[in-house]
Amino acid sequence: MLGSNGRPLPEQDLDHVLEHTRELWEDLRAGRVFVTGGTGFFGRWMLESFLRANDELGLRAEVVVLTRAPEAFASAAPHLATHPRVRLHRGDVASFEFPAVECSHVLHMATETALEGSASASFQTAVRGTSRVLDFAAARGARKLLITSSGAVYGPQPPDLEHISEDYLGAPRPEDATAGYGHGKRAAEYLCSVAAAEASFEVKIARCFAFVGPLLPLDANFAIGNFIRDALAGVPIRVTGDGTARRSYLYAADLAVWLWTILFRGEPGRPYNVGSEEDLSIADLASLVAAALRPGIPVLLGETAGLAGPPRRYVPSTARARAELGLRSYFDLLDAVGRTGDWYSPRTIA
Repeated sequence: MLGSNGRPLPEQDLDHVLEHTRELWEDLRAGRVFVTGGTGFFGRWMLESFLRANDELGLRAEVVVLTRAPEAFASAAPHLATHPRVRLHRGDVASFEFPAVECSHVLHMATETALEGSASASFQTAVRGTSRVLDFAAARGARKLLITSSGAVYGPQPPDLEHISEDYLGAPRPEDATAGYGHGKRAAEYLCSVAAAEASFEVKIARCFAFVGPLLPLDANFAIGNFIRDALAGVPIRVTGDGTARRSYLYAADLAVWLWTILFRGEPGRPYNVGSEEDLSIADLASLVAAALRPGIPVLLGETAGLAGPPRRYVPSTARARAELGLRSYFDLLDAVGRTGDWYSPRTIA
């Protein structure tokens, strides 16, 4: 099942991204994009949607993808690695040698969560990597740079705050040794703010929350991915904890629309939350995944509801993105889960 990651993304999803960004792409005509994090969930969606727009609109643009293992990337996604407009550049985000080409746009999406390494490593990757990418953008004539930050910059969301806005002044606690990811994203945003004041390129900030779609890892610590994995395997969906925590999920095709729009049209230095405002409990999420992919499959809760105190929230306000950039969610969650399940394990739809 996980081996299906090498398949191209659904044609109808790439058509959706192009339909809702078509008028923006002239900004990239004959340009060149430098991408970090191009092998990840965000990166693959941005690469494939870029190539669709480039081919369909005749942009004559190119993309340079930073990767520590070009051979592995080429093996996992040959349809991308062999595309004539794609160039793979070997290196680590914190120390890569600058490719000897000018780049008009930069997508900085490389990250390392505390789940992949230590909290300290996550922080250092964010800080050193962002510093290196900003130096590259200045040296190679970039006009616009997008950094994918995170809702983790706000710290724990108060349980009585239903939707967290960009103006919220919370932050991860300095004494929380596990909060390296959130602290690192805050530091990266600060470095971008300094660069925006001192450099000649525009810095765009996307604070990303939770998502679902093809290429989402099903074997990592993402609840919705784990639930989809269990449903496709036909085993009971297991919920860690009491299931009261509340989350919201934006479909990945909409995510790509939002990120391209923020890069091309977002106000420099002004962060935009990226996600869905339609939240539900983790227990209800498990039931929704079961209904979408394997009706009747059991959902098992790890704890009795209410014992852990008020529900923990991770839900954005997207009023700024809607009002200033006209962005919206086009897919409801049931449809998004169904599309994700179909891509990982194609089913016959009656």
